[in-house]
Amino acid sequence: VQLQASGGGLVQAGGSLNLSCVGSGNIFKINNMRWYRQAPGKQPEWVATITSGRSTNYADSVKGRFTISRDNAKKTVYLQMSSVNLEDTAVYYCNADLWPLGPNQLPEVKSEYWGQGTQVTVSS
Repeated sequence: VQLQASGGGLVQAGGSLNLSCVGSGNIFKINNMRWYRQAPGKQPEWVATITSGRSTNYADSVKGRFTISRDNAKKTVYLQMSSVNLEDTAVYYCNADLWPLGPNQLPEVKSEYWGQGTQVTVSS
């Protein structure tokens, strides 16, 4: 089971960027999905969460500017970033609670998985 994040890049302040994170491998079901970020020299910061029922929560620092969504059929979580500013520069990581399928094709214990991160750089 893997989570693969993509979509990062260089964007001007005030611009927009869309991140994606796709789950692959033997996945039975995905529960909550999240985005985190870590700016240089700073602690990791939670950005947003979307539940299996599509309820969403956002950090105050991104509320009103970022939108988290998901496509269960594609095992994908998205982060639409708009009105970005210099403080949004960070490596963005996706995270998910999911049930993998075991070798007997039965669900195993729910576990937390992380993507590899995608760099977002905002320029002035």
